[in-house]
Formats: sequence, structure tokens, C-alpha cells
Amino acid sequence: MAKAHTSNPGGKQMLSEQVYAHLRDAILRGDHAPGGPLKPQDLAKEQGVSLAVVREALVRVVGEGLADRLPNRGFAVPAVTDRRWQEIAEARRTVEPVVLRMSIERGDVDWEARVRAAHHRLARTPAYLPEEGEYYTSAWSEAHRVFHRTLLEGCGNPVLLETFDRMWTASELARRWSAHRTPGRDGVLEHRRLEEAALARDADTAAEVLIQHLTQTADALTDPPASSP
Repeated sequence: MAKAHTSNPGGKQMLSEQVYAHLRDAILRGDHAPGGPLKPQDLAKEQGVSLAVVREALVRVVGEGLADRLPNRGFAVPAVTDRRWQEIAEARRTVEPVVLRMSIERGDVDWEARVRAAHHRLARTPAYLPEEGEYYTSAWSEAHRVFHRTLLEGCGNPVLLETFDRMWTASELARRWSAHRTPGRDGVLEHRRLEEAALARDADTAAEVLIQHLTQTADALTDPPASSP
């Protein structure tokens, strides 16, 4: 079967995309522990594909910040304590509140409706399902991304929104680990406060709530994990 795919460029590309998607989902689902190795030989055997296909997928997840390429040591999932998470959080706390202020100032009635709809979807989407592992469900993660991005879309600046997209992808692992380490955190309340402040056109409160929201995510990766009850 692998030979058939190799002889067909389109089939090979599709196979590569499938392996990449599987690996990305497995990392985000928590199948690979923070700091754990990602061995190309094992992944190739597990997926029934060539090493070349697996290495291509690994390079892609490295590019997204979901894995590290270590000199002479292969590939690994980043560590929880990696300094990059704090650097990304600092960047987000610097950029996103400014863009949110612009969005609140410039956003029209259609933007308000999109914010309300995005929050409604987020609030109605289950954050956890047993069959999807110990981290957020893929549906909730997407609803979460859409809500935060919609809040900023009123700014009308595609360059700033592209910056948000890059930072969001880079912080996805940290966000999932953070939630796992702080199970008592009331994310529902935090998102509702963000929506209410934005729709009330209260830029000061919205920016303050967003900074607190981002800070709690970062702090969870430096503080000891919350103990189970």
C-alpha cells in the first residue's frame, strides 16, 4: 500500500496530510507526555508509513510549536516549563488587549452579533469528553479560538489578526496543559465577562479581563499543579 502511495504524488501528499493530522491531534490530546520523545521509527510503524512521511509530519508540527527538534536527539514534545510559554504569554498580553480596544472602538453591529454568536457556541460546547482524552475537545478548542478571534475582528486590521493567529497556534499546547493543571478555574465566567465588557463597549474593563485571562493561563505553567480533591 505504501508503494502505491509513493508512486502517486497526489496519494503521497494525502497520506502525508493524514499522518500530520494524526500526529498533531495526538500531541494536543495528550497522548504524548510533555517533554516526551517523538521517535520517527515508532511513529512510522504505528501508522504503517515510511520514515520520510513521518519526518515530514514532524517538521510541520515543529513549525507550529507543537514539537521540538533537538540536536542529535531527534524530536520531542516541548516541556511544560519551557520558557517559550511565558514569552508567548507576554507577547499576547502586550498585543491582544490593544487590538481588543481597537475592535471595541471600530466594531459595528454585525461585529456585535458575531461576538454574541461565538460566545453562545462556546458556552454550549462541551469542553471535555472521555473519548477525546484528558485535554479539551477539538470542538471546544475551535469554538474557543473563534470566540477570541471574533472579539478582535472588529479592529479591521488583517495584519494584526494574522499576528493573533500565529500566537494562538503557538500557545495551544500551553493552554491545554494549563487547564489540566487548574481544574477549578472558571473559564465560563471569564469568557462571559469578556463578552459583556466588549458588547458594553467598556474597553478598559475588557482589556483588564483579557490580561487576567491570559495571565492565569501562563501562571498555571509556573505554579505547582492543583492537587486532586
